[in-house]
Amino acid sequence: MKRRDFLGTAVLSAGMLAANGVSGTAAEQDVDNKKKSQSKHDLSQWIQLTKNVKCPRIGFGTGMRGWQRNSDLTRLGWKDGITLLNHAYDLGVRFFDCADLYGTHFMLAEAMKGKPRESYVIATKLWTMPGGLPEKERLDPSETVPRLLRELNVDYIDIVQIHCVSNPKWSYNYANTMNSLAKLKEKGIIRAHGVSTHSNAAVECAANSDWCDVIHARLNSEGMNMDGPKDNAELRVKESIKATQKAHGAGKGIIAIKVLGEGKMSNNPELRKKSTKFIFNLDCVDVLIAGFTEKQHVNEFLQNCGYKS
Repeated sequence: MKRRDFLGTAVLSAGMLAANGVSGTAAEQDVDNKKKSQSKHDLSQWIQLTKNVKCPRIGFGTGMRGWQRNSDLTRLGWKDGITLLNHAYDLGVRFFDCADLYGTHFMLAEAMKGKPRESYVIATKLWTMPGGLPEKERLDPSETVPRLLRELNVDYIDIVQIHCVSNPKWSYNYANTMNSLAKLKEKGIIRAHGVSTHSNAAVECAANSDWCDVIHARLNSEGMNMDGPKDNAELRVKESIKATQKAHGAGKGIIAIKVLGEGKMSNNPELRKKSTKFIFNLDCVDVLIAGFTEKQHVNEFLQNCGYKS
């Protein structure tokens, strides 16, 4: 990543201000604003997502069309999947979004082998509903999370969430799971917990939950795979953003998912660019994740977010 392009611009701008006799508060504010803009588009700059988790703004979603511990990434095959993960890492993508449902833990562990643990962030999710996994039983997180640690080959997991929550009263339904995850966070086994949401009502419930640290929220510019009236995409977008703004205002870390409509924009590069830029620049979004199956997908997503490589 060419940080020197950004830093060079800042130095040049400061020099021009001085040369033209501009000084004082206005000049300093202008340079400060440029620095903020630069760091926003610099993968070496990590943000504070939650009290205990810092991460970059771009993430690799490993669960595209995930089910029964398979996803588009695992379907690439072991070698190609690991190559793609390493390609993203080499470009500065250091946030990896997993789930027990996706079957990508072992692949990510292999790709991250030899890399400093503090250089990347892992989010994973617990499946609690019938179906979806080969096993019929849904164990308590105190039993499931140790297995996930072994699969990921790590000593701690940055974020563990309850997967695919849509119920507006989920915080009542998952009280035992939440308590168990809270105990794991107290022990340092996980650093944050929250929910991956599939409804605006679930996002609003998360906004009101003291337990919830971080939320996966469905957001894109076209209202694809989002709540609201089927015949009004603009309203779907507005309602989803409104719910997300409420949660972000309540101090929750927000990770945007479905940014590319879960593959529905695959044949439209202009629409991908539009949606990516739109969501990236929302004040209520901290991190964007997308699923990739080719190196060019990673490259394009970074470019559409404004990063240079």
